[in-house]
Amino acid sequence: MRWDNLFDDLESQLEQELSAEEVDLKAEEERLRLARLGIRDRLYALHLLAAGEGERMLRLTLRDGSRITVTPSTFGRDWFSGELIEESGRRPSCILPIESIDGITLEADQVAQSLDTTRGRESPNSLSARLGLQFVLRDLCRRRQPVELQVPQPQDTSGRIHGTIDRVGRDHLDLAVHEPGRPRRESAVTEYRIVRLSQVLLVRL
Repeated sequence: MRWDNLFDDLESQLEQELSAEEVDLKAEEERLRLARLGIRDRLYALHLLAAGEGERMLRLTLRDGSRITVTPSTFGRDWFSGELIEESGRRPSCILPIESIDGITLEADQVAQSLDTTRGRESPNSLSARLGLQFVLRDLCRRRQPVELQVPQPQDTSGRIHGTIDRVGRDHLDLAVHEPGRPRRESAVTEYRIVRLSQVLLVRL
């Protein structure tokens, strides 16, 4: 009986040690997963949740300290598009570079949801996930779409520049500045600006 008790005790200790190792291994795997998460991953997780439960707004703080509320619709490699929710009730379309985001204000339940990147994992081969900000801006340029760029002050007194994108380089764009509501004609252009892409906080359409 004593030998039986001894082996039972050893078996129990071994099971406990193996269980503890498994728990530690899973905890370490989770720490590594969280360490690899980027802000885009968390935004995309919230976007997928909202897509399944109806519209959900995100409250973001941009690099210049301004705060916006937006409902994302499409995610690219380093940007996403969506609708701005303005106090006036207007909902203009926008393109937001991920790098322009300084912070996200979340509800308590959104914190855990933003960490759940297993829900509807994005395919690395999806077209939109591979498209960079330059591609989207070049498309706006090709279509001659008037835009309003939000940039950090004091580059512009209001922080907003309205015009039409003439060309997009590797790290900058050329903007023909003109009044809102007017087509881009030479007679309407008041000036031309070269703006670094890193200075673009938000593109309103």
